[in-house]
Amino acid sequence: MSVLERIRRTAPEPDAGAASAARLGALRSALRSDLIDRLGLDAIAHMLSTEDTSHVRSELAVTCSAILNDQRYDTLLAEERERLAREVIDGVCGLGPIQPLLDDDSVSEVIVNGPDTIFFEREGRLCRSDATFESTEQVLMAIDRILAPLGRRLDRANPIVNARLSNGDRVNAVADPVAINGPAVTIRKFSNRITSLGRLVELGSIPSWYARLLTWAVRSRKDIAVAGGTGSGKTTLLNALSCEIDKGERIVTIEDSAELRFDAHPDVVRLEARDASIEGTGEITIRDLVKNALRMRPDRIVVGEVRSGETIDMLQAMNSGHDGSLTTLHAGTPEEAILRLVLMARFGMDLPTDIIEEQVATAIDLIVMSNRFPDGSRCITSMAGVSRAEDGGVSLETLVDFDQAARTWTLVREPPFVAQVVEAGVATEEEVRAWRSQSPRPAA
Repeated sequence: MSVLERIRRTAPEPDAGAASAARLGALRSALRSDLIDRLGLDAIAHMLSTEDTSHVRSELAVTCSAILNDQRYDTLLAEERERLAREVIDGVCGLGPIQPLLDDDSVSEVIVNGPDTIFFEREGRLCRSDATFESTEQVLMAIDRILAPLGRRLDRANPIVNARLSNGDRVNAVADPVAINGPAVTIRKFSNRITSLGRLVELGSIPSWYARLLTWAVRSRKDIAVAGGTGSGKTTLLNALSCEIDKGERIVTIEDSAELRFDAHPDVVRLEARDASIEGTGEITIRDLVKNALRMRPDRIVVGEVRSGETIDMLQAMNSGHDGSLTTLHAGTPEEAILRLVLMARFGMDLPTDIIEEQVATAIDLIVMSNRFPDGSRCITSMAGVSRAEDGGVSLETLVDFDQAARTWTLVREPPFVAQVVEAGVATEEEVRAWRSQSPRPAA
């Protein structure tokens, strides 16, 4: 057998999947061009600016269907025709190949690593999508479509942008020269499926007796910090806790990107930070908003997340009559949460550590941990009580313990506020007795 014959025998067969993808890609480009030729860019732009998106999609679908009847598309199967029409319309009206993922309620996060790689999170697990962008330019066009209504842009002078979609989905985008392998986009989708502690109980994220304890803590106006890692469910828990606030109270929410929803409350002011404009002016920080919130007659201040100098203003607000305030922060344990609070507070005011610790000890009542596990599930895990130590520092006491291996919760110590909920009118004596009989105590 000759060398040429051996090479021919061992050479891999052409990749049918790649050939099919290339064929569909060429036909998709042709359909897009035909659509623009038939309607005109100006007409399409006018439709998008003056009409409801769903109506525009219906109109474009009719036009695409008519174009696909042309002889050049005869080789397409029915499902391929539907797919091409949907992809072209997504590119015109939406965000291209990631639009179906954004429309899928089961997807919680969409991640774009350059034009060739798209991931999405479903049920806490990352999966790779078969869809890709056609080019880096198409990714940048999708980013521009997100940022344009906000008066923002992504370029070499501003290579990092945080924004949000109109439905509340949070967007982070980075581009050249920061992103070496092409523009990267992370979209954290806002979910309104979990709106109460009761729903968290149904999902198995927290037992009913623990949920009742959190309800009493909120109604007793305890200052609560929810801590956990990225994607652990901190904002979800904060939303659920907010449902327990009395309808007669005035709430001011402060966030980087508005995700908190207080639809059931009649008196809510939602504030959102703003980055500097293209000219470098107009920045409004979380710290600016916390300071301003104190002048708005709030009963409660809810800060979506403290990250820097605004921490000291939040602590001072909690110490100056705004009891029952809520916030979140990134931390792996209650001890780490205290250390981070002290460190971040020092960013805002250069005070000795012992004074900052005293501020933390008197401002925060409870630290509640939220965790995401390797299997993608999320749980509200431990709870720690915060108080002032005899030496003036911060004392932490575990109130609720969580066994990760067994996925079980134990009430280590009954929080002092439970004995006061009857006098405060938060619960009846019968409710407290029933709760005490249900909460699991540590073995003697």
